[in-house]
Amino acid sequence: MGVALDMLRSWRAPRAVMRARLAEGVREDRVLMVLMGACFLIFIAQWPALARAAHLDPDIPLQVRIGGALFGWMFVAPLMLYGLAGAVWVGLRLGGVVLPAHAVRLGLFWALLAAAPVWLLHGLMRGILGTGTATTVAGFVVLGATVGLAVILLREAALVGRSATP
Repeated sequence: MGVALDMLRSWRAPRAVMRARLAEGVREDRVLMVLMGACFLIFIAQWPALARAAHLDPDIPLQVRIGGALFGWMFVAPLMLYGLAGAVWVGLRLGGVVLPAHAVRLGLFWALLAAAPVWLLHGLMRGILGTGTATTVAGFVVLGATVGLAVILLREAALVGRSATP
């Protein structure tokens, strides 16, 4: 099934999507593409707020702001997210949950990609409304959606892993 349809399905049936993605086998190239797609969509989500900031403070042009966001989301964030996935893998192992590192990366990165539409909405709110209570609440919703999906997907990966071992 297509990535966009799986992103939508992740909101209704995240466990089924995770099972299907894990059934594809260990495909690190796909995991990397999921992460890069998520980072690209989140980078796009920053544009309205960057445009607003450039309009309010013209000392730093919009192109410079977008260039900084591009560097941050497309080069720095993937490295940090791989580090986060490694830390989560170690934490799960210390907690007694044995999962392949690939499954942890897939679960975390897919949660980020599936939550990307909410990131886009939050970016639009930041661009239109600026900072305030509404955008702060929306930011917590984005964080909750991303973390909630990640927990569900990692739990499903653990269940699939447990049922696969004899």
